[in-house]
Amino acid sequence: MRALLVVNPAATTTSARTRDVLIHALASDLKLEVAGTEYRGHARDLARRAAESGTYDVVVALGGDGTVNEVVNGLLHEGPAPSELPRLAVVPGGSTNVFARALGLPNDVVEATGALLAALREGSERTVGLGLAAGTPGSADESVPARWFTFCAGFGFDAGVIGRVEQQRERGKRSTHALYVRQALRQFLGEPRRRQGTITIEQPGQDPVSDLAFSIVCNTSPWTYFGNRPIYASPQASFDTGLDVLGLTKLTTPTVTRYATQLLTSTPERGPHGKHAVSLHDLADFTLQSQAPLPLQMDGDHLGLRTSVTFTGVRHALRVIV
Repeated sequence: MRALLVVNPAATTTSARTRDVLIHALASDLKLEVAGTEYRGHARDLARRAAESGTYDVVVALGGDGTVNEVVNGLLHEGPAPSELPRLAVVPGGSTNVFARALGLPNDVVEATGALLAALREGSERTVGLGLAAGTPGSADESVPARWFTFCAGFGFDAGVIGRVEQQRERGKRSTHALYVRQALRQFLGEPRRRQGTITIEQPGQDPVSDLAFSIVCNTSPWTYFGNRPIYASPQASFDTGLDVLGLTKLTTPTVTRYATQLLTSTPERGPHGKHAVSLHDLADFTLQSQAPLPLQMDGDHLGLRTSVTFTGVRHALRVIV
């Protein structure tokens, strides 16, 4: 079996020595080629060339959720074709690794490599659904190219937090949970639209849901992890269904305190709920629009400001080794 291993040398939890050991282990079972990323978007370019060449059976992403997202977008550059494209395999090397953990892979990089090798030997794989986000036709953002995401997207508050975290990381700060908490607090204190949201959800054939101050889109559950604790924003979200949306109509201090507590104590059976929470399940197509430009993130990658984003839940998009 021929495989391309896409390595992010800056992955948070792997050292050069660890990567060498992993490469040696994978090469014992695979006809392996290794390519290290050198710039933002390089993993996407490498995966795209691998898909277009038609010579690889598997593309392995060694890195965090950002690396996985780039590899997925490279593989699906021409659209989904699960039976024709290389399968995706993931060795988690980031700080959170939501996609890998949602697939049931160990969060330890060495254990995950062992699980991957066992799955390859057994031919164990599944086909997962993914989310696709694009500029809305007729809007100021209609020329924004479409982009795939594996586990979540955010429009508004949480994307603003991620943007702040990325700024801090560019200044040399480590990606820690404490850093996220501090930036979330600063984002909240600086949020100008806490009491009256600007986001509207529009679905074909449905009445719009307006005045949301917060919105996240989930392709699977959990939404993220706080350390080893899974956080369930949309517990019903699944790789086997469409997309789920969680929105809040207010971001006042009492409301945020209540729903932050619900998130931290959420379970696979129960997520945030109440009069200010909007939960939608298994959506195929919908649009998030805002009266004012808001930040957008996908799979933890800040993508700048948008006024309108159209989302599509694409089932059976990609084969994954598990």
